[in-house]
Amino acid sequence: MKLDLDVYSHQHSWMHRWEPRCKLIGLMGVIFAFAFVQDLRLLVPMLVVTASLFMSSGLPLTVLTHRLRYPGFFLLGMVLLLPFFAGETVIWQWGKLSLYQEGCLATILIAVRFVSILTIALILVASTPFLALLKALRSLGLSPILTDMLLLTYRYLHDITESLTTMRTAMRLRGGDRSRARFLIPDWRTFRQTASLAGTLLIRSYEQSERVYKAMRLRGYGLAQGQTNRQDWRSIQVSNILALGLSLVVAGGFVLAEVLI
Repeated sequence: MKLDLDVYSHQHSWMHRWEPRCKLIGLMGVIFAFAFVQDLRLLVPMLVVTASLFMSSGLPLTVLTHRLRYPGFFLLGMVLLLPFFAGETVIWQWGKLSLYQEGCLATILIAVRFVSILTIALILVASTPFLALLKALRSLGLSPILTDMLLLTYRYLHDITESLTTMRTAMRLRGGDRSRARFLIPDWRTFRQTASLAGTLLIRSYEQSERVYKAMRLRGYGLAQGQTNRQDWRSIQVSNILALGLSLVVAGGFVLAEVLI
């Protein structure tokens, strides 16, 4: 398992060429506007905007289906349960099992907002190099400590993942790690092995973080004061500003429509 956030970030679509700061503000505005929507009549325009943004990004559809696979499990559980437990108007009944209209409508609303918001977030992350995204966050005022923590987390998740893969391979070669083979009938030996694996990985990660922090301190990290990374907004092209304005108009239109409707 490898993290590949930057695999599609060097393409040449309009979304990839959009200035990272403008893209971050614009797409986050659209995300917050979508989260504000409660009226079912706005779901179709929401899907149209989401589809338009995804097509403009030039990302393959397989990226969307792959990234939404695990969050989709949570959505599937909600879709299967909410229509049968929320609401008062019964539209179908079989014994004590009832299907409620309000639950079905709430499920549709939550599902559309869920997919739309995750899709736009995927567009933002997949079409922007991770370092460029961190620079944009820092330029917009995010604390340098938080941006450094995000960078280090992203960097060392690769190493932690490789360590986990190596440890599981070693366990299988020694006859352990039978969690997949005995998933339906787990035993205490499997639980102990999994707990031992998690504890060892946690200790190794903590020790590695201590070594990295000491190495950074020896190289002067945290000693410089007053340094900022604020980029000049005057260097942004007019087309990027217009795209930002258009995205904010779209976001404001959804919020205004929700309030007026």
